[in-house]
Amino acid sequence: MIEVTKINGSKVLINPDLMELVEETPDTVISFTTGRKIIVKESRQDVKNLVKSYRKEIFAD
Repeated sequence: MIEVTKINGSKVLINPDLMELVEETPDTVISFTTGRKIIVKESRQDVKNLVKSYRKEIFAD
């Protein structure tokens, strides 16, 4: 799971395996395969880096 900050300031953990699309409109919107969307404070690049770090951690074991 990766931690992101919703636009209202609350922190949430999300499953990056369910992420389908990350776009900046100018807010960063994460769309999931379930159809749900959330707006986060992190930039698109920050989300990408979080996912990369998560995957490195998972596959390092």
